[in-house]
Amino acid sequence: MTVEIVTFGCRLNAFESEVIARQAEGAGINETIVLNTCAVTNEAVAQARQSIRRLKRDHPERRIVVTGCAAQSQPEIFTAMVEVDRVIGNDDKMRTEAWRAARDALACAPKHGIEPSEKIAVTDIMAVTAMAPHLLDGFQSGLPRVFVQVQNGCDHRCTFCIIPYGRGNSRSVPMGAVVNQIRALVERGHAEIVLTGVDLTSYGADLPGSPKLGRLTKQILRHVPELKRLRLSSIDQVEADRDLLDVIADDERLMPHLHLSLQSGDDLVLKRMKRRHSRAQAIEFCAQVRRLRPDIALGADLIAGFPTETEEMFARSIDLVDECGLTFLHVFPYSARPGTPAARMPQVAGNAVRERAKRLRACGETALQRRLASELGRTRQVLIESANQGRTEHFIPVAIRGEAPGAIRSLAITGNDGARLTV
Repeated sequence: MTVEIVTFGCRLNAFESEVIARQAEGAGINETIVLNTCAVTNEAVAQARQSIRRLKRDHPERRIVVTGCAAQSQPEIFTAMVEVDRVIGNDDKMRTEAWRAARDALACAPKHGIEPSEKIAVTDIMAVTAMAPHLLDGFQSGLPRVFVQVQNGCDHRCTFCIIPYGRGNSRSVPMGAVVNQIRALVERGHAEIVLTGVDLTSYGADLPGSPKLGRLTKQILRHVPELKRLRLSSIDQVEADRDLLDVIADDERLMPHLHLSLQSGDDLVLKRMKRRHSRAQAIEFCAQVRRLRPDIALGADLIAGFPTETEEMFARSIDLVDECGLTFLHVFPYSARPGTPAARMPQVAGNAVRERAKRLRACGETALQRRLASELGRTRQVLIESANQGRTEHFIPVAIRGEAPGAIRSLAITGNDGARLTV
């Protein structure tokens, strides 16, 4: 392989890495390692830098190109590294011309000692106003579940979040192009499609007529009847529209699993985060979707140790897990990102942040075990992902043996091994 991609962070980055591989190889890039970075925490940036040093040490003959959210929001960190040959912006990484320019620049540059100013190819992400669809021939070949990017960027400015500065403002792929992508993927045999984006529920605000995510979802299910399963990657529940709620209630092909951007269970913390929902609204939304789809599984992002958070405030996040009936938690110890308003607020001590994150993860583990136990004796429709694992409609992993990937099997749940259901 002439181009190796190393991916950090979210599922959207994983999708975009597929695009990068195609674009870079198509442009004639060779003997190069591309790191597609994440900026959501300081740790994510540190991991990228550590990987760059290790990869250059292990492969001194190969060029190192850095892109992604961290490269966009903090390009100076990577241009200053002697191991790095090129830094490409987050929008540019999806464009063939950027990789052609990189090919030409790398061909002319010395193997060592490139000046930082000559490495950088990062444009103003806030100037990007449109989004092109990217249909990948043979995308994730052989995998039953594939991702379709329908949205990028974010118009909101949560005080803890650096992502808008790495992704730009919200922009959407037109509905017709999304439907065509999904139809082509289904024709190639993919059983489950996951809609993904940075702020998925803001979909369509920039398109003519301002269609919302619910309308897009209805169009997909109506115009691609062969699609077996449709899933949403993550949503901001405050933006969930009536059409989306209707689909949750009425169409079994939309999987009964939502991952929510909750972040905290305390109203004052939510206000300081500049979130647009209250604790009560979060609880009511979860109750509402459970009335519409009684067996739905809910997950959430939660931050532990946000600036000014007291033990009493944190306790409300712990309580929220039960009050919302959450099964899957993504717990983030708060990480101060340079340039964000929260970084200037009074900080919680690092040991307290880590301890709270540990307690919140333990709470999530208890909730997961409770859900696994509740599945005993049920029959679930399991999408076979590999020879030894599948997933239920609720995204719960299932240990299996000897099944063909891509099939959907009706399986009786006999127990669990602490991490997966067993059949």
